[in-house]
Amino acid sequence: MKQEKLIRFTSGFLGFMFYAGIIVLLGLPFILKVAGRYYYAEIEVQFWPMLITVALAGVCGLTIVHQLRRMIKTVIKKDCFVDNNVKSLSMMGKVSFIISVLFVIKLFFLPTPATYVVILTFFIAGLFSHVLACVFKEAVRFKNENDLTI
Repeated sequence: MKQEKLIRFTSGFLGFMFYAGIIVLLGLPFILKVAGRYYYAEIEVQFWPMLITVALAGVCGLTIVHQLRRMIKTVIKKDCFVDNNVKSLSMMGKVSFIISVLFVIKLFFLPTPATYVVILTFFIAGLFSHVLACVFKEAVRFKNENDLTI
């Protein structure tokens, strides 16, 4: 019962994150202008490179959340060892690596300590997703073999 509530909460939270992410992405030019004016003036100087980098990373982030939403639906159906989840995990890994590359590029025009954290975090997330995709691929294979024996 508790696990079911957690799964439902996670599903709802991922939905919220997805739509909130779209709103933030659409408001990004305004957000960066305000951040440049009141927080860190260099953002205003590097507005276009920052906008492009953060917007592309935002699209990648939305892709990750979208894939997680697809996966949580299979968990709710109690059928999570399926090929689509392997594809989702693989996609999340690739997109995580893209985010890392985008922030490596950001180092050339606006290096900050947080940039290094983002690079490392998404690089590790990319590795994790690819390893988990391999694990899921094997689990799907075992499940399919087991289904054929029964």
